[in-house]
Amino acid sequence: MDVTQTSQPWRLTPLIESTALSRAAGCKVQLKLENIQPSGAFKSRGIGHYMRARYAERQPSDAAVHFYSSSGGNAGLAAVHAARTLSLPCTVVVPMSAQPFMIDKIREAGAYEVIQRGASWREADAYLREELLGRDAGGVYVPPFDHPDIWTGNATLIHELASQWHEHNSKRKLPAAIVSSVGGGGLLCGLMQGLHDLKQGWDTVPVIALETEGADSLNQSVRAGELVTLPGITSMARCLGATRVAERAFDWAMGRMPEQNGKSQVISATMTDAEAAMGSWKLAEADRILVEIACGVNVAVCFGNRLQRVLGRKLGQEEEVVVVVCGGSDITIEGLVDLKRKFEGQV
Repeated sequence: MDVTQTSQPWRLTPLIESTALSRAAGCKVQLKLENIQPSGAFKSRGIGHYMRARYAERQPSDAAVHFYSSSGGNAGLAAVHAARTLSLPCTVVVPMSAQPFMIDKIREAGAYEVIQRGASWREADAYLREELLGRDAGGVYVPPFDHPDIWTGNATLIHELASQWHEHNSKRKLPAAIVSSVGGGGLLCGLMQGLHDLKQGWDTVPVIALETEGADSLNQSVRAGELVTLPGITSMARCLGATRVAERAFDWAMGRMPEQNGKSQVISATMTDAEAAMGSWKLAEADRILVEIACGVNVAVCFGNRLQRVLGRKLGQEEEVVVVVCGGSDITIEGLVDLKRKFEGQV
């Protein structure tokens, strides 16, 4: 039996209304709960699809497949979970700066091996590519966000959302906006691809693309009108910490994709670490959902008229907004308490 036909490394996730966030935002807030993916984050979709596609390409005469990821964060965790679903090994190389908590989670998820090398992700990635892959004839590199198969996997979120949206009401108005954070841009690419796959008005739904200040490579690129590489990441939202966003994500944000006809529905905005942290503790208090601040930034927009300011208009009480609870495992209860103590007086 072909494992690629029977094993899916991601799962369908619920769409639920948060009454507390709806009250705060002044409109209906629907949560797409990607935090319950096997890896704890949306990355199970894109990375899972990518790995399943690579395995399906193998030939009987090929060496046994062994996946390699260089992410010490959610991408590495997603790669390990996907590999286990496919009954294949996955080695993860993380930089020396990786959080011990995340290293333990990757090991516990079933990584074949976790190797620490280099002071940064780039150095860890270079070691993986130059040392490990060259010695393994069956080695398959797993990129964290910048590949068409990853975007296609992430697009399943939108296809799923559309099915759920009209499940009980075929005349339900489309969302007034979809809110999602941006790191390297893999999720944004998937969302936009999915919306334009569907058409029928979905391709005009605004997408609010949020970053934290200090991890805002997309926002700075949009403002400059060209791709910008940040000199470093100064935000606490480590999982949004791509110094350069994927070129495809930038093209979507600028309205440069052929299917956009020169019009972009992407609204790029930034928030502070304090606001993002506030989003995390508000979600925990209101809905008992624990997420890292890279996801909390999506929740923060529901408070203090931030949503209206970003959209540029006031929303009616019956209008609906979808917040992608993208998840993320780089958080603990103790860590969230510390964040609230640090930032509560600043927001």
